Amino acid sequence: QLQVVESGGGLVQPGGSLRLSCAVSGFTLDYYVIGWFRQAPGKERERISCISSSGSSTNYLDSVKGRFTISRDNAKNTVYLQMNSLNPEDPAIYYCAAVRTVQAMCVLVRRYDYWGQGAQVTVSS
Repeated sequence: QLQVVESGGGLVQPGGSLRLSCAVSGFTLDYYVIGWFRQAPGKERERISCISSSGSSTNYLDSVKGRFTISRDNAKNTVYLQMNSLNPEDPAIYYCAAVRTVQAMCVLVRRYDYWGQGAQVTVSS
């Protein structure tokens, strides 16, 4: 059974950091592009970052560039999203998604087949 599970969400003060993890089971990450998405109340879901299967290609939403870093450890079947300098615009449910593809440029991937249940991120003093 294919599963994608996010963890690491929580409450953090403005300026603080969190690291989200996306653990997959039932398949190996080696051939999968991974995307991180978020959805805030009343807003559409947006992709904030992605990483290619090899890790050589990454992409970030402008609003998180320089603050968020995506990385992957295929041996652990896990992808991470390090989030620094969190601000009041970042609270949302964060989702991890995967798709098996040969596309080397993750920014060109439009469809993801496997989704996690989401992790809540709250930024508040």
